Amino acid sequence: MITANFHVARHTLARIVGLATRFGLTISLAVLSISAGAEPVAASTAPGKIDADTLASIDRIFEDYALDSHIPGMVYGIVAEGRLVYVRGLGVQDLESKRPVSPDTLFRIASMTKAFTALTVLKLRDDDKLRLDALAQSYVPEMREWTYPTQDSPRVRVRDLLNHVAGFVTDDPWGDRQTPLPEEEFTRLLKEGVPFARAPEMAYDYSNLGFALLGRIISNVSGHPYADTITQTLLQPLGMESSGFRADAAPKERRALGYRWEDNQWRLEPTLGPGAFGAMGGVQTSAVDYAKWVAYLLSAWPPRDGADTGPVRRATVRELAQGSNFPRLRQRPGHSGEASCRQPVNYSMGMQIAVDCELGLTLSHGGGYPGYGSHVLLLPDSGIGLFALANRTYAGPSGPVWDAAVLLQKTGLLSPRPVPLEADLARSYLTVGAVYRNGSLDGAGDAFAMNFLLDRDAAGWQRELSVLKASVGDCDTTAAITATSALTGEFKWRCAHGRIAGHVLLAPTRPPRIQEIEYSTTTP
Repeated sequence: MITANFHVARHTLARIVGLATRFGLTISLAVLSISAGAEPVAASTAPGKIDADTLASIDRIFEDYALDSHIPGMVYGIVAEGRLVYVRGLGVQDLESKRPVSPDTLFRIASMTKAFTALTVLKLRDDDKLRLDALAQSYVPEMREWTYPTQDSPRVRVRDLLNHVAGFVTDDPWGDRQTPLPEEEFTRLLKEGVPFARAPEMAYDYSNLGFALLGRIISNVSGHPYADTITQTLLQPLGMESSGFRADAAPKERRALGYRWEDNQWRLEPTLGPGAFGAMGGVQTSAVDYAKWVAYLLSAWPPRDGADTGPVRRATVRELAQGSNFPRLRQRPGHSGEASCRQPVNYSMGMQIAVDCELGLTLSHGGGYPGYGSHVLLLPDSGIGLFALANRTYAGPSGPVWDAAVLLQKTGLLSPRPVPLEADLARSYLTVGAVYRNGSLDGAGDAFAMNFLLDRDAAGWQRELSVLKASVGDCDTTAAITATSALTGEFKWRCAHGRIAGHVLLAPTRPPRIQEIEYSTTTP
């Protein structure tokens, strides 16, 4: 396989793809500048720091996956600093024309659509057009006569649909084939009522039906079809000009056709048209467009002052990471997860939320669909996103996406953004150093909260400080403190005969005063 690497401006992309096709090259494009639709927050990792060896290793991860999984075509990308910093296509868009996959190739992303639906619902909430804790039947009248599984079952809320806790049965095989269901048939299904797997709000059960209901709620509340509302709320403002819910309306020369691998050969899957279930999985997009979405979501972290210019406010985007209180444990996807610690994971609103012992906070979601498979992973602590889109039924490229992220982490490229050091914490840290140097609380004035001397009196502090100083001697108390929040921080000091580690905790008062200090001897 021949790989061509380019640093290019966007307007030259079509010409490069044409030349590459002519000479039989596989495209690997780096640093395509993409607007996130909001002022991007600088990631701690500059694109140029992803060295060639690391990128080559990431390429091998995806090449091996595409080969082993019988995938006709795939594109994958890395987003950092508000733009697509690395993107590469493998294989072909369709087996007939054998057009190579490019960053502009259009793929169905299946259930990765759910985040678009969820954020549109949250935007309607922000606009006072619906309430998350309102009964869903308030917006979908056909639900009012439903029979619930028990007399004491709570009625389904909008929030329950977002969190997959409405009591519906898991329905991937059935739900994936419902995308083109006509709206009038969906209305008939709702009027008849649906069976429940369990009472609502008792457990997590992934439900495409639930997100189809959210699509109906969007339509009824906005007064426009859900596809138009999602497009006008998110796709158009973010400049995702090639993305939408009408797969068959896109230019044929840009579409990745979907295939399934059956009897040791690829079989073409029929194109599923638009319909009532599109809100759960109907979006078609390209790597170039989808990177804008990833960059926009990541731009919501960290909370900060300044203009809030996105189509949905940053605080609302961060709600996508608020879980449903039905946690589960799982191994991290991919080969790297086999020996890693297990992740606690919750479903939130269009995103799976997991805390990984190496990667930190993660937002992820897969997409499985007749003819397609996809996965996205967001790492908001470091401002990095990875995704992959493929054109084989249930290709499920979660493994290579997570393995690539772990590779970036092991090479030091996923450093968390530092928490800003606020003036109150910096001032209190000066007191922490003075207390150690003096060996007592003398001279600290009103630096301490009212509980401080009640929890340990001045004599007790003098004894503890004397023991510490006898053990490690004088310390360099000018070393920087690491803020863990605006009111908490950790520090490490190098001393004459050892080291001290500690933390300081301020009280929620005006001005903030010290409620706790800890000093302890430590090793490097």
